[in-house]
Amino acid sequence: MPPGRKRRAVYDAGSARQLPGVLVREEGGRAVRDRAVNEAYNTSGRMYDFMSRTYGRNSIDGRGMRLDSSVHFGVRYDNAFWNGSQMVYGDGDGRIFNRFTGCIDVVGHELAHGITQHEAGLRYQGQPGALNESFSDVFGSLLKQWVKKESAARADWLIGAGLFTRRIKAAGLRSMKAPGTAYDDPIIGRDPQPAHMKDYYEGDEDNGGVHINSGTPNHAFYLAAAAIGGYAWEKAGRVWYAALCDRLPPESSFSQAARVTAAVAGELFGRGGRVEQAVKNGWKQVGVTG
Repeated sequence: MPPGRKRRAVYDAGSARQLPGVLVREEGGRAVRDRAVNEAYNTSGRMYDFMSRTYGRNSIDGRGMRLDSSVHFGVRYDNAFWNGSQMVYGDGDGRIFNRFTGCIDVVGHELAHGITQHEAGLRYQGQPGALNESFSDVFGSLLKQWVKKESAARADWLIGAGLFTRRIKAAGLRSMKAPGTAYDDPIIGRDPQPAHMKDYYEGDEDNGGVHINSGTPNHAFYLAAAAIGGYAWEKAGRVWYAALCDRLPPESSFSQAARVTAAVAGELFGRGGRVEQAVKNGWKQVGVTG
């Protein structure tokens, strides 16, 4: 379906956990005094525009669904999430986390979970779950780069820069360029993400390491985008988007993702060409392929 009309609605949960809350701004309405409301409204609109103009997508479900957001969820709630039908944002505790509407790539990450839900439906466990998280990081980072008009070489490749308060020793939540280096702090610990399969997390925590092991496919994407050069959303992003929408099944492994993205790169940009080779090399450098 071709891109349609952008529709947004932002609600104030009023520190409760009942959704959606009181409607405070909808499409075309003026900015309000509440910064979190305006940030949720603006960034969901930017995500809509990015996916529409770059990939021809008609909202999160591809069919023009309204982008609903609820802010001020819970009391000092330390998270933001896509609940299957809308965005939900906490204000942060002010000690470790700032408000979650303030990071464009975090918002893009959570909205991208909705896209995955409506496309590949990657199961949220083990490697499919880590791919689910990785695709969200990819499109969250690409959204930020698109808004800032940054090339792959100039981008910071951080997810959640500015989300931690100043008392926390952290550059962000995750680094796609250098997984495992985003934070090292006595309160929250050290970034556990592996950049390479030799450090793959095998435990049961975090749904089998979905947030931990996403560092490896994240790094593969970064390496491919950096090798291709230019704006990462134009080629590497297009490959990953096509793979997510058309090729990957819900139980996809890292090796399946490597094969599919390489095949898509060849189809879109020429078999044996620079883009296909960059994608193959990215997966090889992180130890997913030989």
